Amino acid sequence: MSTTEERDELFPAIGKVADQADQVEEKTTTVDATDDDEKVVTEIPSLCMKCHEEGTTRLLLTSIPFFKEIVVMSFRCEHCGTQNNEIQAAAVIQPEGASYTAHILERSDLDRQIVRSATCEITITELELTLPSTSRGQLTTVEGLIRDIVSDLSMDQPLRRIQDPDNYQKIQKIVDKLKDILGDEDEDEGDETSGAVISKKASDKDAPMPSFTIKLDDPAGNSFIEFVGSMSDPKWNKKTYHRTLEQNIALGLVSAEESQPMSAPKVANPEAINLDTDEVGEDEIFVFPGVCSSCGHPIETNMKRVNIPYFKDILIMSTNCDRCGYRDNEVKSGGAISDKGKRITVKVEDREDLSRDILKSETAGLTIPEIDLVLTHGTLGGRFTTLEGILEQVYEELAEKVFMSGDSSKAEDKASFTAFLESLRQIKAAERPFTVILDDPLANSYVQNLYAPDPDPNLTIESYERTWQQNEELGLNDIKVEGYEDENAEKEEPAPGMAS
Repeated sequence: MSTTEERDELFPAIGKVADQADQVEEKTTTVDATDDDEKVVTEIPSLCMKCHEEGTTRLLLTSIPFFKEIVVMSFRCEHCGTQNNEIQAAAVIQPEGASYTAHILERSDLDRQIVRSATCEITITELELTLPSTSRGQLTTVEGLIRDIVSDLSMDQPLRRIQDPDNYQKIQKIVDKLKDILGDEDEDEGDETSGAVISKKASDKDAPMPSFTIKLDDPAGNSFIEFVGSMSDPKWNKKTYHRTLEQNIALGLVSAEESQPMSAPKVANPEAINLDTDEVGEDEIFVFPGVCSSCGHPIETNMKRVNIPYFKDILIMSTNCDRCGYRDNEVKSGGAISDKGKRITVKVEDREDLSRDILKSETAGLTIPEIDLVLTHGTLGGRFTTLEGILEQVYEELAEKVFMSGDSSKAEDKASFTAFLESLRQIKAAERPFTVILDDPLANSYVQNLYAPDPDPNLTIESYERTWQQNEELGLNDIKVEGYEDENAEKEEPAPGMAS
């Protein structure tokens, strides 16, 4: 049997486990059992930490589709009634942390499954509620998580109502909002019969649900919230990120001793990196020593001057850590400040135009008139990519924000924004012609001329005089590059009549 087949058998999918449980009345076995084909749950005798009698831990090894393998553990002591449920990731700590965002807009979204590892922090944005990482993992749903929060917050409310009325009121507001989400009635409400209570709850379930956003942030990358249909679910988003040094220490990946600040190695010839005296050649790569911001180990940043044909020189700075895999790239202009601004207009007619190289500086704004898209100066920072690449990034950034507000009164705004995203999707796939305008007051941006050195019929470049307001925003009005020596001398000269 291959390794893959053995792993699939050891971690069957949840659906397969459920089918087995339906077909067989009882398939639980003890740890000494040998019939692997009949195994669904493994039971292990365990010590109860409350009464010190023997309890039972049940282990279920399963896999979650589109996620990974997990171990579900349930402990119960028949002597004192203690129960405990938790999960553990069967995989190792991931190379990067993971952040999930789900927009819960209707009651069906409450059924989304949540895998919460011991290192996961959960935030409900609208309630300004943050659940810190715990000592154990959890397998639940969004509804189950909300019910756990309500139970935990309500536990000491009667005592808090007497001893700390201010905090009681603050917590009760959160509890009431969470109960509105669940659609449950207050337990101390009225003297209805059981039948009446059931009817009341059913009517509450049919009521509109306040929308909210739930975020999972797990530096270990072993948490998950379910998407609906596919990973293109518009209410669901996942991002990965490089862990910080503090997060690596908390996960035990870096020891406290290794995390202490280290002095950067000295450069053998400091004059070699003095850009004021020595010109940087195109074939030269300068290396700057430093410390990795992710894992704290020594790294080197490489800097190289690159000449873009028919444009100007730029500086590319690249950092790569061999220990943790952290990477960072920056593009800076290598020339002087231009006297005029530059406006570049590109007419995109087919996918070939999307392959144009584009250098968008930190001061450049981007506009697509056909879909009323306007990115102000500084949006997205500096980028050196293709036209398709920058449109893809714009789409991802905006698609995440379309469902951030679940207010039913803004349904028309959401519909128009969804239509706008569809237009943007068509644009980035070149399904229809459009125009891209890149406006850079410092003239440090560039779009590739596909016909260079001949003129490009679809590319127009205009130079313009910057306004006083633009110079003020760029800090150019206060810059004085000539005659500042004489000005300093005048300030140092004593005023007439004043003793020297």
